[in-house]
Amino acid sequence: MSFGQIYPTLAALERDGHVRRRDGTRPRASTFEITRSGTARLRELLAQPMQPVPPRNGLMLRLFFGRQIGVPACRALVLDARARAERDLAEYQDIRRQLSTETDPAGDRPYWSLTVSAGEHTARATIAWADEALADLDRLDRPPLDPAAPTASTGARGPTTQRRKP
Repeated sequence: MSFGQIYPTLAALERDGHVRRRDGTRPRASTFEITRSGTARLRELLAQPMQPVPPRNGLMLRLFFGRQIGVPACRALVLDARARAERDLAEYQDIRRQLSTETDPAGDRPYWSLTVSAGEHTARATIAWADEALADLDRLDRPPLDPAAPTASTGARGPTTQRRKP
């Protein structure tokens, strides 16, 4: 979420009595705490069935039509996705380290850990996919072999030249 979404949402929650603003430790900074009505509303929302959201993935759309933009552009997109996944993985690992040092009197840490773990797995899967996609793009970028061209091979008797069968 962006700040443009977070602060209007916090203002609406405060107006509805679901959160209470507390003065922050920095100038012009506030922290919010959830109220009883906010906790009740949160529980109501969490009890509702999950609504599937249609996926929107600009990367996959571009790769699906990759022939239109070419291998170099597709490679750049995949490299960017891989770099983002590496940054995400490092961030999740930092969060995991922070969680291990914080006190948790309410017993929320196991649940937080589940979400951090999902993020780590997603980032690792993206990195593995990107490596595979880059190898596939490398193969696409090579000119096809001419089946009639001679190939060299080295056997027990030294180099030989053979014609490929069509």
